[in-house]
Amino acid sequence: MADTSARPRVTLSFAQSLDGSIAAAPGKPLRLSGADSMRLTHELRAAHDAILVGIGTVLTDDPQLNVRLAPGKSPRPIILDSTLRCPPRARCVDARRGAIIATTASASPERERALVAHGARVWRFAGERVNLGDLLARLRDENLASVMVEGGARVIAGFLRARLVDRVVITLAPMFVGGVRALPELLGAFPRLRDAQVRQLGMDWIIEGAIEWRE
Repeated sequence: MADTSARPRVTLSFAQSLDGSIAAAPGKPLRLSGADSMRLTHELRAAHDAILVGIGTVLTDDPQLNVRLAPGKSPRPIILDSTLRCPPRARCVDARRGAIIATTASASPERERALVAHGARVWRFAGERVNLGDLLARLRDENLASVMVEGGARVIAGFLRARLVDRVVITLAPMFVGGVRALPELLGAFPRLRDAQVRQLGMDWIIEGAIEWRE
């Protein structure tokens, strides 16, 4: 079990097809989850303090990243965006929930001002890409004890590669897509689920469990 005293607890949750695809093609969204598993996703959102996605997901889906299909409070939106491509009017840039854009020191000051004007908070980190460990530590300083990571593929792989995932909830849709894989490359290790549970919701299968690492 990972030590989460210095960072929030991280749940990785996403939907994929039987062949491991999370989208039909880059930049083309694909609805995979059925109605029942979508409700589960919103229940998970309500159980977390923050919800995190990459800029690719924002540009492709323009998600609200809130809770609509279940009771509970909407989590704080966190967007990984190294070059500040996030549109100021994106639906997840929600001033009421204190949306946070995590970017790099070299990102455009003009784009930052536009995002701040629409209510976003912009956090800058050193390096060409945002260090996920540093981001989680800062979120913990904000008293955010849990983060739900929803994607996309680079974000999923990044959190797994950095071993910053505590629990996984995967919706497995009964279809073949042949599109964008959730894990397009090897992680360098082979994580497994401990005490894994499998259940059916509508036409989908839900696989969940705590993650453990084996070299």
